[in-house]
Amino acid sequence: MSHQFKFDVVIIGSGAAGLTAALHLPQNLSIAILAKTSNQQQSSYWAQGGISAVLEPDDSIEQHTEDTIEAGAGLCDAQVVAYTAANGKDCIEWLARLGMPFSRDRQEISRSGYHLTREGGHSRRRVVHAADATGKALQQTLQAHVSELANVKIFNQHIAIDLINREQQCVGLYALNQSNQHVDLFKAQTFVLATGGASKVYLYTSNPDGSTGDGMAMAWRAGCRVANMEFIQFHPTCLYHPDAKSFLITEALRGEGGKLLLPDGEQFMHRFDERAELAPRDIVARAIDHEMKRLGVDCVYLDISHKSRAFIKSHFPTIHQRCLKFDIDITKQSIPVVPAAHYTCGGVMVDTNGHTDLRNLYAVGEVAYTGLHGANRMASNSLLECLVFSRAAARKISEEITPGKRLPGLDRWDESQVTDSDEDIVVAHNWDELRRFMWDYVGIVRTDKRLQRALHRTELLKSEINEYYGNYKVSADLLELRNLVVVAELIIRCALARKESRGLHFTLDYPESSDKFLQPTILDPSQQTRPAKLVSI
Repeated sequence: MSHQFKFDVVIIGSGAAGLTAALHLPQNLSIAILAKTSNQQQSSYWAQGGISAVLEPDDSIEQHTEDTIEAGAGLCDAQVVAYTAANGKDCIEWLARLGMPFSRDRQEISRSGYHLTREGGHSRRRVVHAADATGKALQQTLQAHVSELANVKIFNQHIAIDLINREQQCVGLYALNQSNQHVDLFKAQTFVLATGGASKVYLYTSNPDGSTGDGMAMAWRAGCRVANMEFIQFHPTCLYHPDAKSFLITEALRGEGGKLLLPDGEQFMHRFDERAELAPRDIVARAIDHEMKRLGVDCVYLDISHKSRAFIKSHFPTIHQRCLKFDIDITKQSIPVVPAAHYTCGGVMVDTNGHTDLRNLYAVGEVAYTGLHGANRMASNSLLECLVFSRAAARKISEEITPGKRLPGLDRWDESQVTDSDEDIVVAHNWDELRRFMWDYVGIVRTDKRLQRALHRTELLKSEINEYYGNYKVSADLLELRNLVVVAELIIRCALARKESRGLHFTLDYPESSDKFLQPTILDPSQQTRPAKLVSI
C-alpha cells in the first residue's frame, strides 16, 4: 500500500553528506532520511584516504587553496576553494567531539596530535584519517549520533523516483518502497539531495552499486542546471582481481612511498610527471592507461613491500587483510592495479549554501557542483566538501524554515495504467550496453567520434527506457537505469562541448588546453535541444 508522509525536511541519501546535514539541523524540525541501501552501499563508507584540513603550523589555508586550484587545472572557483579550506579545521574538531576515531601521531611530530598523511596533489601532510578506513569510521560515527535523534526518521530501502516542481519550487517527492514495491509520496518544506555520484555509469568502478546518479538525473528533470559533467575521475589504483569487484587501493599508500611498476618491475611514473607517484590522479590514471595499452597488459603493479611489515599492517590494515583474501601479501608482494571510475567532479549547480536553481531544494556532497574541484578533484577534498557544505546548507535551511508549516496538497502516484513487466531482460541488457559503451567511448581517453557514437546510443536507449517506464510498474533496476542514461547523456554533451584537454577530460582531437575554455561547462534543461555552453558563473 502506498503512503503519504509530511516532514519539515526530507534528506535523500544516507551517506556522509546527508547525515551531516541532519546533525546540523535544529532538533525542533521533523526530518526524514531516505536510505536507498545499507550503510555499506554508501560511497562514503568505502572512502579509505581521509579528510584534508590545515592543522599544522607549516601549512596554511592559502597553500591548501593553491594546491586545490592547481590540481583542478584552472577551473576551480577560487573563492569556494578558500571558503572550503578555511572551514576544514572546524569540521575536524566537530568530528573529534563526536568521537571520530582519527589515527593519532605516536611519534609526536605533528602539533595537532593527529597522524597526517600526504596524498597526490598536496604539498603538505594534511590528510587526517582513521587508518585506511576513514569513510567507514566517519559513516559509523555520524550514524550513531543520528540514531539518537528523536526528530529524525530513517526510511530504509526507499529509492527516490522524481521531485515535484511547482512554479520553480520543490514541494514533493515520489519514492519507491523496495520492501513492498509501492510508491510513497513525501511532502516537505525543504528537500536535500545527498545521493552521491554516478560512477556506476561505467563498466569498471570503485563505487558501490548505488552510485547511479539519481540526484543529478532527478534535479535535471525537475529543471536544475548541471555543470562540468565531463570531468569523471578515474582512480588510478583499484585492485585487479576477478573476485575483488574493483576494491580501491588508497592514494595514501603512494603517499607513504608506494611505487608503481610495470610487469617487469620497472618504475614509469617519472616519465610522465616530475611528482611521479604523487602527481594528481588524472595524470597517474592516464599514465597507467597508456602503459597498459602500449604493452598490451591487463594491469600494472603497486609496491609498498620495501616498508616494514609493522608499518604496512598499522597504516593499511584494511588493504592488507583484503589482499590476503586473494592470496596477495602486500608486505612481500606487489598489488596488481588498474584505473576505475571513481568520482563525479561535476553535478547539480549550487551556491555556497548548497542551494540549487529550485526554491527549497539543496544538494550536498558528490551530487553537487560547488566549484571546489574544477577539472580534477584533489585527494581527500571530497569528504571535506561533504562536511563543509552540508553544514552550510543546514544553517541556511534553519534560517528560512518554519517548523510545522502547512503544505499544499499533492496527487499520489498513479499506477492504474501500468502492468507488471514480463520483459525484465530488456532492463538487464540496456544496463550492460550503457556501461560498456561509456567505458569504451567516454573513458580516460576520448575522441569526438567516440563521443558521437556514445551519444547516438544514449538516444536510442532513452527511447527504449522511457517506453518501458511508461508501460510497466517501476523497479529499482529500472529507476537506476533511467537515471544512468540521463547522466550518460549529460557527461557526453559536456565532453563534446569542451574542445580541449584539461584535467580529467582528455581528448585526442584536442590534446592541448586552451584559455578559451577556462570556464565551467553548463547545461540548462530549459535549453535541452541546444549544445552545452561554457559560460562564466
